[in-house]
Amino acid sequence: MMKSRFRILPWLGLAMVMLLGAQAGHAVESGDATAAPTIAIDKTELKNGGTIKVSGQAEPGKAVYLEVWSEDHDVRASRFDSEKDKETGKRPYIFYLSGEMPAYYKIFVQKDLQPTIDEAKKAGNKWSYSALLKDLGADVAYSVPPRIKIDHFQSTLMASIVGSRGKQLPAMDEKETKKRSMQLVKARFRSIDKVFGAVIDVQPDGSYTADVNIRSGLAPGKYNIVAVVDNQAKSEPAVFDNKISFPTVYMGNAGTSMNLIYPFVLTLVVAIFGVLMGAGGGFILNPLLVTLFPALPHTIVAGTVTPTVLFSQGSGILNYSKIKFINWKLGASIGCAMLLGGFIGPKLTEMITLAQFKFAFGWILIVLAALMFWQTTPGYLAKNKKEQAILKEFKKRAEEATKGK
Repeated sequence: MMKSRFRILPWLGLAMVMLLGAQAGHAVESGDATAAPTIAIDKTELKNGGTIKVSGQAEPGKAVYLEVWSEDHDVRASRFDSEKDKETGKRPYIFYLSGEMPAYYKIFVQKDLQPTIDEAKKAGNKWSYSALLKDLGADVAYSVPPRIKIDHFQSTLMASIVGSRGKQLPAMDEKETKKRSMQLVKARFRSIDKVFGAVIDVQPDGSYTADVNIRSGLAPGKYNIVAVVDNQAKSEPAVFDNKISFPTVYMGNAGTSMNLIYPFVLTLVVAIFGVLMGAGGGFILNPLLVTLFPALPHTIVAGTVTPTVLFSQGSGILNYSKIKFINWKLGASIGCAMLLGGFIGPKLTEMITLAQFKFAFGWILIVLAALMFWQTTPGYLAKNKKEQAILKEFKKRAEEATKGK
């Protein structure tokens, strides 16, 4: 019996040592873990934007970041990768698309990091979201976009020309999704100031304050603010509501809110001159909207202007038909070509950047302006006196026919 007890004692001693070691390890681990920061906001409601005062407490000596995003509204983000691969020298022609990008997403950092943001701005349109995120140390706060679903399609040069997305590829892994989500954030929001801001003041004792500005014209609904110290130390979300009222309306596919009075007046003026020149005014309205309302994505402008032109075109067709200025045979033949172009155009618009859109549209307008100016020169008018006389006679007969009815 005594021998059995002596045999058990070593095992009991070993068990006690292991238990004490596990407890000590847990204590060390708990001591190294960073406590989650606290967060508080001074208001829970905004009216078409405003400033939220954020405050809280973090561990002393730790950097603090704020991740802010729209909870209720998602938007579409896309990117066509046609740049040469540095290793292979080949163009991938892969189209990335997501419909789950938050309508608003921004990471706020400490004020002393403003020079880093200013340095990145010097790169112009070639700035890198992933590089700036790393330079700011804000990659620990980047958590929402990596969770979105991203589809990608293998295209070809010819397919991209005719606007085809191509063949859908298998789903990406978590690491690749995070990488591509960063590219989509830049493609969607474009400007550094829309995705990064240096507004946080951190005191030696770990307390922090920040004035988070939510600009006007953003999506309505709930917004979340999370304070972040590292990957495992994050606060609970502080929630506020952004409200808008008529005449300001939210455009879901654009991800922005807009006062309808301004585009209404602009379109009225454009339609008058557009119909005067035998068009719906879309070629005038399109660049004006892109320039005067930069918050609107160029894809949304192009898509929205197209159906709205129907209103001016419809009334224009009615009035031009009354004075018999429409040649239906010519119109039908041209219409077939426009039908084909109307299929290809929207797909191409989806794949090009704003800079490419402005470049192409700018040259088209320059060529049209040059042609119209050339047609007002004395030499051109002298060569086309006969055509002018025929046009005047045709107009005279059309007016007489209208009066006769």
